[in-house]
Amino acid sequence: MHSPTTRAARIGRGLQLMLEGVAGATLFGMMLLTTADVTGRYFFNSPILGAVELTQLMLAALVFLSLPVVCWRQEHISVDLLDAIFPARLVWVREVIVNLLVTAALWVMARRVWALAERAFEWGDVTEFLRIPRGYLIGLIAAMLALSALLTLARAVLYLLEGCRVIRQGGPLSPATKAGGPHD
Repeated sequence: MHSPTTRAARIGRGLQLMLEGVAGATLFGMMLLTTADVTGRYFFNSPILGAVELTQLMLAALVFLSLPVVCWRQEHISVDLLDAIFPARLVWVREVIVNLLVTAALWVMARRVWALAERAFEWGDVTEFLRIPRGYLIGLIAAMLALSALLTLARAVLYLLEGCRVIRQGGPLSPATKAGGPHD
C-alpha cells in the first residue's frame, strides 16, 4: 500500500505533466500556425485569416497554463537581497510568509479575473476577426490563477510542516529535493 505522501506526489506529478503537456501542445500549435501563415503569405500570397488573433489567444493560454507549474516549483524570478542577512534556521519562516503573500495575491487576481470572465459571457464579448468568445480564455486564466494560489498555499504548508519538524524529510527544505523541486 502507498503512503498518502506518495499518493499526493503522484497526483502532483500527474497534474504537472498534464499542464506541461497542454502548454507544450499549445506552443507547438503556435509554431505550426505561424509556419503555415508565413509560408502561405510569402510563397502562395495567401495568409491564414485570423492567424494573429489565434496566436494571441494561444500565447495567453500558454503563459497561464505554465503558471501553476512555475508556482509549484518556485521558479519565479526572484531577488535574493535578504538571503545573506537572513538566518538559515529561519528560512522556513520567510518562505511561509512569502508563499502566503503570493497565495493571497494570486487568489485576489483569480477572483477579479473570474468576474471579468462572467462579464465577458454576459455581454457576449468575442474576438474582433474570428468572433471567438473571450470568456473561455478569461475563465482559463482565472482557473490557472486559482490553481496557482492553491499550489502556493500547499507550498507554504509544506514549509511550515518541515520547519516545525512535523515532517522530517521530503519537504521543500530537504537537501534531496532542493535542486529539482519536491517531486522531480
